[in-house]
Amino acid sequence: MPLSPERNHRPPSRRRLSWPDLWVKEQALSHVALKMGLHSLPETPPPEPDETLLSDFTALDLDSSAPDSTSLLSDELLLSILSKLPESQHIPNSAVCKRWLRLSGRLVRSIKMLDWEFLESGRLVYRFSNLTDVDIVRACIRSSRSSGILLTHKFVSVHLDSSLSGGGFIRKQDLLHSDLVDRGVQILAEGCPNLRRLVVIGEFSVARIYRYLKLIGIVDGFYDSVISDIGLTIVAQGCQRLVKLELVGCEGSYDGIKAIGQCCQMLEELTLCDHRMDGGWLAALSYCANLKTLKLQSCKNIDLSPGPDEHLGSCPALEELHLQQCHLRDKQGMRALFLVCEPVKELIFKDCWGLEDNVFGIATICRRVKSLSLEGCSLLTMEGFDVVVLSWKELQRLRVVSCNNIKDSEISPAMASLFSVLKELKWRPDSRSLLSSGLAGTGLGKKGAKTDLQARMWKDAVGTAGNLWLY
Repeated sequence: MPLSPERNHRPPSRRRLSWPDLWVKEQALSHVALKMGLHSLPETPPPEPDETLLSDFTALDLDSSAPDSTSLLSDELLLSILSKLPESQHIPNSAVCKRWLRLSGRLVRSIKMLDWEFLESGRLVYRFSNLTDVDIVRACIRSSRSSGILLTHKFVSVHLDSSLSGGGFIRKQDLLHSDLVDRGVQILAEGCPNLRRLVVIGEFSVARIYRYLKLIGIVDGFYDSVISDIGLTIVAQGCQRLVKLELVGCEGSYDGIKAIGQCCQMLEELTLCDHRMDGGWLAALSYCANLKTLKLQSCKNIDLSPGPDEHLGSCPALEELHLQQCHLRDKQGMRALFLVCEPVKELIFKDCWGLEDNVFGIATICRRVKSLSLEGCSLLTMEGFDVVVLSWKELQRLRVVSCNNIKDSEISPAMASLFSVLKELKWRPDSRSLLSSGLAGTGLGKKGAKTDLQARMWKDAVGTAGNLWLY
């Protein structure tokens, strides 16, 4: 049945109000609320907002998809910019983005690793690809990190707990297995092409890339391992590109040092700290043809049985000999050392025990010395000092610090003349030293002709020496 138009007509349905419509309809209510609020406000109008601040906030673009302006810079240029910033900002800068994280890591050259997982997972070489110096000693030791007691030695630190061994604080089972250490070393070798120095503890294989290797054998009270001739030979054959080698608490003898000299022909610096070498090891140093620096630190002896002089040989390229905190009372060992180091040009003694006049007198074997440094050698007197120093005709630099038995009052005219031609002089033999040159014109220190002569000698020395430090 057809329907009439009147009956088909329906009133139009009301459209749902949009947010703008609701906002308009609520304007009246908003005005009322605003007027009510104004009555409760103080009469003093609030300060106007800072237009500069508003413009700065307006200029901020919080859209993370916005283009990065630094992306236009090459990695080399951005890395150069980041390298100019202080080191304290490297960590905050690395949190900017992944690219900055990667580039900031390339600025790091040296690191001491505490967590082995950080190395084994590859994160270490990913973040720090330009490392040249890596110390993984702490990471090689399993210790209770929950312990609040941290025992620190100059070579290693370890957390202590109730389990201690008779041989020291670090037990064999506390060290990572050699296979695990080898895997970590391989990761370093592949991920850090510039790696030159590695500090490691325990058993491991070696890689041919190392230029600077530090091996820790025995550390009194902490750790007891054996690095003997076999270990030294393995190192020598595996690291033939070594330039610097440091042996701490290592055992061995003539054969081990000979292997290092024959295989590591690029070796320029050798350091032995608290060595446990058998007698006769000094003679093997002659195989280190390119050795320029020899350092002996904290050694209880030099060589207990060096053998006849004609079998010792010498290091033809040696330039520096450092003796620090060593026992030097053994005259036979000291004579052998100076014979092997006869070409040396720089001698450094620091805090050594037993350096008496007769022991220091053996140093006249070395006739090419151009620089001498004495510090903390309290047994040496002016008499023994004079004999040796005046025998070195090529001496150019002299440093004497905290040698209490060397007195200003005993300076001879010949020694004063030597002071006047030195290029560099640092003279502070003891804390009570009074230099007459510093007292000139004060009326002090003029009790006799000897003091006047000394004052004139010091005046001449001060007037002609190239660099003079007098304390």
